Amino acid sequence: MAWQGLATEFLQVPAVTRTYTAACVLTTAAVLELLSPFQLYFNPHLVFRKFQPRFRYCRMLEEGSFRGRTADFVFMFLFGGVLMTLLGLLGSLFFLGQALTAMLVYVWSRRSPGVRVNFFGLLTFQAPFLPWALMGFSMLLGNSILVDLLGIAVGHVYYFLEDVFPNQPGGKRLLLTPSFLKLLLDAPEEDPNYLPLPEEQPGPLQQ
Repeated sequence: MAWQGLATEFLQVPAVTRTYTAACVLTTAAVLELLSPFQLYFNPHLVFRKFQPRFRYCRMLEEGSFRGRTADFVFMFLFGGVLMTLLGLLGSLFFLGQALTAMLVYVWSRRSPGVRVNFFGLLTFQAPFLPWALMGFSMLLGNSILVDLLGIAVGHVYYFLEDVFPNQPGGKRLLLTPSFLKLLLDAPEEDPNYLPLPEEQPGPLQQ
């Protein structure tokens, strides 16, 4: 019964966040040595020749600024993934899961500037400081911050191109979601000129 309840709860999560969470579970399985890390790491040969290609902030993005825009959300992942992959090649960074998380946190934090975040019950600050706080915490744990910096940089590029540049004089949107993604993932827009049939209208059916 517990597993059924968990499965039901999982299926209620938005599609993109659900997929991303499943990927994070695979990463955790590698940490616990249930899977080999070599099944999950970024290998340029496997990506380009063999075609083998985290939860809270992803869900808040999907249910917030990307609500009703699943194709745009997926396109953000694709844009971020491609840019991280290219930069990862230059910096010999092969495990990019944390960078993707940092990108999501950065985009969410810039789009939620008024939200106050409680950091481990110790500090409270505005959302835009969160990516840097997480990076500092990672550094305190002795981890390299290069992956976090990569994610923040890619997140800033996306935020600038999507939210800042189009609102500048002479600016325009440069990141346009492909039409096929919108057809596959977004619900069709309602025709404002559509007149419902009598049987589709509320109230008693007129014979």
